[in-house]
Amino acid sequence: MRARDKAAVSALRATLAALDNAEAVPQDGVGLRAAALEESPVGAGATEVARRELSEHRVVEIIRAEVAERLEVAAQLTSPAQADRAAGLHAEAAVLLGFLDGPGAA
Repeated sequence: MRARDKAAVSALRATLAALDNAEAVPQDGVGLRAAALEESPVGAGATEVARRELSEHRVVEIIRAEVAERLEVAAQLTSPAQADRAAGLHAEAAVLLGFLDGPGAA
């Protein structure tokens, strides 16, 4: 991606972070902090768990939510001083919609 395409970079970074968060597995109620040192897991990766696999439908939902969030915030930026920020949010939404509406879209 070109360095000058800040809207695309910003939109993609934020959306990838949202997807990464959606893949996270919630912690169970038992925390390791309460356990004694001798009961704690040992070794590299001993506390790692597999991440969730998102369906294509769920990925599309998350991207659509990111688009909606940007458009909602842009609609709230009504003062002339905020016009550049609103335009940037519209550009980010357009980038994400391009992925949804492009070839091979779900």
